[in-house]
Amino acid sequence: MAAMGGEAPERVVPETDTLALGEKFRTVLPDGGLPRRAVSQVSDTPALVVEILDAVTAEGGFAAVVGWPDLSYAGIAALDQIIAVPEPGIDPLSVAGVLAEGLDLVVLHTAQPINVSPVRARPLLARVRKGRAALVTVNAHVPSPALSITGRVAGFHGIGRGAGRIMGMDMRVEAAGHRTASATITLGQTPGRVGLKAVK
Repeated sequence: MAAMGGEAPERVVPETDTLALGEKFRTVLPDGGLPRRAVSQVSDTPALVVEILDAVTAEGGFAAVVGWPDLSYAGIAALDQIIAVPEPGIDPLSVAGVLAEGLDLVVLHTAQPINVSPVRARPLLARVRKGRAALVTVNAHVPSPALSITGRVAGFHGIGRGAGRIMGMDMRVEAAGHRTASATITLGQTPGRVGLKAVK
């Protein structure tokens, strides 16, 4: 962080081995969150990633997004707790590694799917283990991720027959690690509905 012209922010989230994401993810994710000092792969589902960013920053955590210039941050309340690096240059893995040493969550996105070789992944993973961050990769596949998460839109709320506007959506989320679990989480406003239905 110092090399990028700043210092690591003061930490206000609990010092645990899991980066908690709140009630919506409690059933589908192991221990209710993402493993720190490890890599989790997430499908290229912007709404899901924004929900994860919002959950972390809402609890006082600090996050960074590397290599995702067209990601919309409209659904995130605590924008001052997010570092955006839309154009990380020729070595986005190094940028993500530096940020992982001082933040709680780092999202690394590549425009096209890539397979990161063990040789290229080694320096990144060393930095991740040295820090406290949970590293999320989108389209960048590293060897043996701790967790793989996929999300797909299952439905919308607020739209009637020829009228209304989208107030929220249901998203089917599946997480595979030591165990596999899936759940439908609700993003946005859904009057009269429960936000989480779990299926193990």
